[in-house]
Amino acid sequence: MIQAFFIEHSYLIGIVSFILGWIGMPVVLRIAKAKGFVVRPNKRMSHTGEVPNIGGLDIYFSVMLSYLLFNYSQITNNQFFLIGIAAIMAVGFIDDVLVLTPLSKLLGEALAGIALIGFGNLRLTHLHGIFGIGEMGIIPSYIISLFVLIAIINAINLIDGIDGLASGLGILYCLFFAIYFGLVGSTSWSILAICMIGSLAVFFIYNVFGHRGKIFMGDSGSLLLGYLLTAFVFRFCEQNAYHVVPEVYHMSAAPAVAICVMTIPIFDTIRVSLTRIKQHRSPFAPDKNHIHHLLLRTGLNHLQTTCVLLSASLLFIGLAILGRNWNIWLLLFADFALATILTLILWRVLNKKLYGQNADN
Repeated sequence: MIQAFFIEHSYLIGIVSFILGWIGMPVVLRIAKAKGFVVRPNKRMSHTGEVPNIGGLDIYFSVMLSYLLFNYSQITNNQFFLIGIAAIMAVGFIDDVLVLTPLSKLLGEALAGIALIGFGNLRLTHLHGIFGIGEMGIIPSYIISLFVLIAIINAINLIDGIDGLASGLGILYCLFFAIYFGLVGSTSWSILAICMIGSLAVFFIYNVFGHRGKIFMGDSGSLLLGYLLTAFVFRFCEQNAYHVVPEVYHMSAAPAVAICVMTIPIFDTIRVSLTRIKQHRSPFAPDKNHIHHLLLRTGLNHLQTTCVLLSASLLFIGLAILGRNWNIWLLLFADFALATILTLILWRVLNKKLYGQNADN
């Protein structure tokens, strides 16, 4: 009866997740400082002092505890999914502590992906008519699903560069999927997304407004967030591919809608990778050319930059909802055209600022 009450008032589940995360965060901070799990200032970061970088631990435990508390009946059905979640968090944690090579990190992501795609059987099986392809064979389905998973995980990982950005975007994305899954009757998935919102909210507060209690998400958090968002995307696309949702909520352009919702990290990753390749550098080479770095150069601080990108993300989510039943290619074109225009405007602002500085000098 209590479980049914919380499910009926799903926002309460988010509050429980928030409370669990709030209780757990001081513990994670103490562990991080005692064990030296911290990031020290360097040329790629703008913080001062030693900052703990294992915020993903608190996100993981608060999400899992609250999810299992209100959805324990689904443990058996989702056992491989839960194993995959634990595996990706472990890969991120090891990378935070020991710093894995890119290849080792990629291998860990792939193994966690196999738990979701191969054993958990949560994958893309239908391309919604893209390139004239509908339902796929099992091998193409596995390959494409694994590629999408790794792409989303790393896009979220790369956008985690300033205070509040990855967690803020994660809250918006999880809210979109929580509402959608709730509307179409996918209660279990809606609960998981809501749990994630509560946990990310705790981290956002500590990360943005914390002083002595400041903490970074680390790869343990960003990889976990990317993994869960990928699972939401798979579920969202599959439901719409096979019309298992009420017709009023059906989205014929589901894959494009998912891309549109997550435009900020996806477009930025593509732009930065192409720029590095053009400069004859590895697409994995770190630099300060991400969208948040460009906004910081205009004179905005971390919080202002995060607010600008969250506002832009709301714009893209609005476009996704508006174009949910457009032709897939039309929505993708509109999405990338808008992202390109906004980026060009930003570059123009930067050039004007640089020109003004040169003139002053």
